[in-house]
Amino acid sequence: MNVFVLCTGRCGSTTFAKACQHIHNFTAAHESRTGLLGADRFAYPPNHIEVDNRLAWLLGRLDKKYGNDAFYVHLTRNEEDTCNSLVKRINQGIMRAYKTPGVLLKMDKTTDPQVIARDYCHTINENIRMFLKDKTKQMDFSLENWAQDFSQFCAAIDAEVNLQAALGEFNIKHNASL
Repeated sequence: MNVFVLCTGRCGSTTFAKACQHIHNFTAAHESRTGLLGADRFAYPPNHIEVDNRLAWLLGRLDKKYGNDAFYVHLTRNEEDTCNSLVKRINQGIMRAYKTPGVLLKMDKTTDPQVIARDYCHTINENIRMFLKDKTKQMDFSLENWAQDFSQFCAAIDAEVNLQAALGEFNIKHNASL
């Protein structure tokens, strides 16, 4: 069974992937196929956990390939903290692609970056919720409740895990905004 962790980014996704690397019966990676196109983009190995915020833009294709055969996690973090982190990277990565002249073509260039980040978060989280509405194998994972939620996640996928080492990753700041 494959596992897909869907999120906005800037919500603990790198940390989640690091924690999953302590699971012995799954491989785990963060944004491992982002440079690939077509069928290659979704050619994940069996029993693999993929953490990739960009999958929220590709949900139709993810559904076509994996549908209800995968396990899905909706990873979230306090929205204000997520938005603050996104604002620090407003001209990089996913935020650069979202704001004008990206997804938002004709937005006023003086728009407050916090407003853009909040709009992005709402859009992505609603896309994920819509995608998950008919999935039977899924869970919500709150970064603020990481210890309980990660243990629940491991139980849900029958993970063979060094739980102490995995939980220890949540005490390390991975990929923190400057």
